[in-house]
Amino acid sequence: MTPRLTIVGAGPGDVDLITVKAIKAIKSADVIMYDALVNVELLQYAAPNTELIFVGKRKGCYAYQQNQINELIVQRALRFGHVVRLKGGDPFIFGRGAEELDYAKEYAIEVAIVPGISSSAAVPAYQGIPLTKRNAAESFWVITGTTKSHEISGDIALAAQSTATVVILMGMSKLSEIVQIFSKEGKSETAIAIIQNGTRPNENVGIGKMSNIEAIVEEKQLSNPAIIIIGEVVNQRVDLTDIYTKADLAQYNIQKQIA
Repeated sequence: MTPRLTIVGAGPGDVDLITVKAIKAIKSADVIMYDALVNVELLQYAAPNTELIFVGKRKGCYAYQQNQINELIVQRALRFGHVVRLKGGDPFIFGRGAEELDYAKEYAIEVAIVPGISSSAAVPAYQGIPLTKRNAAESFWVITGTTKSHEISGDIALAAQSTATVVILMGMSKLSEIVQIFSKEGKSETAIAIIQNGTRPNENVGIGKMSNIEAIVEEKQLSNPAIIIIGEVVNQRVDLTDIYTKADLAQYNIQKQIA
């Protein structure tokens, strides 16, 4: 038995957005420690005797503090072998995956990383929102809305001064402050989208302008987990529903002609 830790990105929520390498890691795990944003359907790939431990955060309540998670990883790896740490999105984008790897290495535990599809890119894409597009945005920022000290990130004010697309994770509790920051930069008419439960069947979307987004959030009852996308690219979004409808209609007409 070789103690080892694999940090695995579970993707943004849709179970089909998981990599083949991630599935292989889940299948080979002796212990799986998973977060709240992980779609639990992915646990069906685990072997029947695999120990499953929920270590996530729900409604402000932590199942474990980070230092306890670190210690649990080491304990289980030394005792059972292969620990898979399953995290939503990509574990190196606000996932604290690097911290857990560093801690495990101190105990001579083998470590590996399986990248995941980040919600910062996948969730906008599912709504047809391109983060970059010619004549609309040449770059994009991905920022945490809330820092470790529970304050709004100072990078948001810097991003508001640019022409880049701004993607904010964990920012719903700071929405009013975000609106104020962009409004002070003369961007009260800037397009903004908020996507809750992105890529999942219960996805909820609100699209508007900085000046009316708070009213839209209240109307649609949007809350965490959600991603905020700000910039002209929101106006450039592709209506994927319309595309799918037209494709189905075209296929129907072709089949009708053949018949």
